[in-house]
Amino acid sequence: MQRQYFVSEDLDDLADIERQLQEQGLSEAQFHVLSENDGGVDQRHLHDVNSLMKRDVLHSWQMGAMVGFIVAMLVLLVAYLTGATQSAAGWVPFLFLAVVVFGFCVWEGGLFGLRKPNVHFRRFERELKQGKHVFFVEVDAQQAPAVKAVLSKHPSLQSVGSGRATPQWFISWKNKWRHFVEVMP
Repeated sequence: MQRQYFVSEDLDDLADIERQLQEQGLSEAQFHVLSENDGGVDQRHLHDVNSLMKRDVLHSWQMGAMVGFIVAMLVLLVAYLTGATQSAAGWVPFLFLAVVVFGFCVWEGGLFGLRKPNVHFRRFERELKQGKHVFFVEVDAQQAPAVKAVLSKHPSLQSVGSGRATPQWFISWKNKWRHFVEVMP
């Protein structure tokens, strides 16, 4: 799968595009609108990017986990090299300290990420500040011709590149979950 990005100034046009893509067999989990006009996106029932994904929380958690792992290993290495583990308490306090340090680094990474825009969407900050909207669609090779046909009917939509897509298994899981929620009373 590949994620294709487009920029538009017209939310009504994006609502029409979403409807046409659904008619072509794409699921709601495959396209989203990134916009600073959340009210306009909600009013038109567009599939927006949730507020947590607009921030860089997941990426910063990963960075915090890497730093935390290194620091935790350093704690254990220093404890071993200094002979502190030979005391009556043994490894237990140092293992506990390593887990606490790791958890703290992951937590701080997440908090740091709340203050930054998502690393995948930073390149669109200028367009968003200008009041434009970013539409992105996750496309596999079989759906590409249908998507291209729909998008070619909308000349105001400007292609601005592509990127790494959400894994197919995750989109499939979201579709199954949405179906489950719809059929359950």
